Formats: sequence, structure tokens, C-alpha cells
Amino acid sequence: MTEETPGFEEKPDVPSGATPDDAEPQAASPSAGEGAAPAGDASAQTAGLTAQLDQVRTALGERTADLQRLQAEYQNYRRRVERDRITVREIAIANLLTELLPVLDDIGRARDHGELVGGFKSVAESLETVAAKMGLQQFGKEGEPFDPTIHEALMHSYAPDVTETTCVAILQPGYRIGERTIRPARVAVAEPQPGAQTVKADSTDSAEAGDDKESGGPDEG
Repeated sequence: MTEETPGFEEKPDVPSGATPDDAEPQAASPSAGEGAAPAGDASAQTAGLTAQLDQVRTALGERTADLQRLQAEYQNYRRRVERDRITVREIAIANLLTELLPVLDDIGRARDHGELVGGFKSVAESLETVAAKMGLQQFGKEGEPFDPTIHEALMHSYAPDVTETTCVAILQPGYRIGERTIRPARVAVAEPQPGAQTVKADSTDSAEAGDDKESGGPDEG
């Protein structure tokens, strides 16, 4: 049994007449057949990579389209929720103010009769201010044309001094919030006197005839 000297490795046999350096290139260099890859294999690998790249691009396009669709749906959802929130708020405010309309009517009648004095006056004005801040608007004035979309006629009469159906008295003011009418103005209306326009037209024709008579009438040939 021989002892191996530590620190030394066995070297391959070197033919006679050759240096040790000549053996290393021969051992390291593979054979010519093993190092050269066939041209057909390289083309197949390129085609496979191209197909995989196309699949990745297709999948990326599909995922991008899905993301854009989801983003659009989310934006529509946010707008719908915001619109519904505003609608619910407006309905709640309208319901609250509708319940306060009889109180506002009492305040208006007390003001008309000179009974809005003292502490009651301060409370009433504070309530009217709060209602106005919440968007409540009063409408309805004497002398304005009657509009069935915002007026409710409770009394009807004829008057010679009107040329169209006119609100001659406001029995109860109307209220709106923005463009929404929560109570129409209850009014008394007056229409032109029947036959008044005909009489007026006859009077005009008579006046014109009198003018022609005074001027001597048309020139005679």
C-alpha cells in the first residue's frame, strides 16, 4: 500500500517527445461533431421563441382591455353612486321643508297682520333664514301671468283691465328647491272681460273713421 503525497494530483500520461502543455488543449477541446449545433435546431428554437412572444403579446393585450373595461365600469359606478347620493339628499331636504311649509305660512300671515313682534319675530326670521340656506325659494306675485305649471287657480273672475289670464291675488305662496317645485302658488286669477276686445276694436275703428271724416275723407277724382 503506497502512500499518496498530499498536495500533488495525478497528471495524464504525456507521450514521449511532447510537453505537458500539449496535453491540456487536447483534453479540453471537444470533438468537432459535438461543438457545432445543427442549423435546423437553431431555426426551430427561433420559431418557438417567436410563437411564445406572440402569445405573450396577445395575453397582454387581453389583460389591458380587461383592465380598461373594469376602469370604465368603476368610473360609471362612481358617477351613478354620486348622482344617487345627491338625489337622495335632495329628496330628504324636500321632505323636511315640505313639513315646514305650514309653519312658514303661519309666519307669513302673522307678518301680514302685524303680529310678528318680539321674540317670535326673531325665531321666525331665523327659521326662514335656515330654510333659505337649504335652498327653499318662495315665488308667486300679483300681476304675473298665470302659469299652470307653477300656479294653482283657486278663484276665477273677469277684469276689464287685463289682456291675459293674470294672477290678481296670491292666496298661498309657492315654494321650490332649485328647479323642483314642491308646492305651487295658490292664486286668484282674472281673465279679460268677454267682448272687451271686440268693443275695443270697434272703438278703434270708429275713432279712425272719425279722423278720416274730419280730414275730409279720401280725395275725389
